[in-house]
Amino acid sequence: MKILILSRNTRLYSTRRLVEAAKSRGHEVRVVDTLHCYMDITSLDPTVHYKGDELSGFEAVIPRIGASITFYGTAVLRQFEMMGVYPLNESVAISRARDKLRSLQLLSRKGVGLPVTGFAHSPDDIQDVIRIVGGAPLVIKLLEGTQGIGVVLAETQKAAESVIEAFMGLSANIMVQEFIKEAGGSDIRCFVIGEKVVAAMKRTAKEGEFRSNLHRGGRAEIIKLTPEERSTAVRAANILGLNVAGVDILRSNHGPVVMEVNSSPGLEGIESATGKDIAGMMIEFIEKNAKPNKTRTRGKG
Repeated sequence: MKILILSRNTRLYSTRRLVEAAKSRGHEVRVVDTLHCYMDITSLDPTVHYKGDELSGFEAVIPRIGASITFYGTAVLRQFEMMGVYPLNESVAISRARDKLRSLQLLSRKGVGLPVTGFAHSPDDIQDVIRIVGGAPLVIKLLEGTQGIGVVLAETQKAAESVIEAFMGLSANIMVQEFIKEAGGSDIRCFVIGEKVVAAMKRTAKEGEFRSNLHRGGRAEIIKLTPEERSTAVRAANILGLNVAGVDILRSNHGPVVMEVNSSPGLEGIESATGKDIAGMMIEFIEKNAKPNKTRTRGKG
């Protein structure tokens, strides 16, 4: 099988592992920088080009699209979908997951457990939004933030008001969420492939920090999931239309709540913590499912 990986950096752990896994299973694989791809979208025969070459003959594409290039990255992926190439994750599903507010609204509509979340545009509404989520302490998040950047824990009402006002003053889009104190600074990353959680790890924040991201010094360990946590993670990925996802869950007093669904989850932390060949599982999923023109949205969404 001829597989294309869209990635800005061939040296990234996740990209290297996917290349290794594909080659070890006998596939031809090529990595191209997403931002260096360009498209012919006027022709009846859509094409994607890269440094003077036409990218053709690929049977599957693995999008490793960073949050900062979501708009252009999903446009390139959509072009491959229109060419009939099978995407590991579809462009529409990636766009849904990257829009934190939209993804929470979709999950909420289907009854998935979530932290109480507020969203507002006007400074006049700040106090009522704080009341909606149960008051301080609470978490304030930039909608465009990733890897814990743009996430603030406000421990008092005054601090919450000040931070929200500051973000609004910068015309930043933010949401306000209840602080799940009982989680104790830990969350659970569930790695979903298809209809199954193939690996899970508990991430715990370092001392003095409430964000458990490994990029921020958090530590990871293997954890045993409950049946409810497994079903919640799989449902969350399916609702957003993702074949592969990192679903972040908190253990609350009222059951598992989904914090975020990541459409390009990193492999280093989860493979190191669990010892599992996640990259190989992703390639195996492609082998079983890749067929021409199998994209549900066919680049229309």
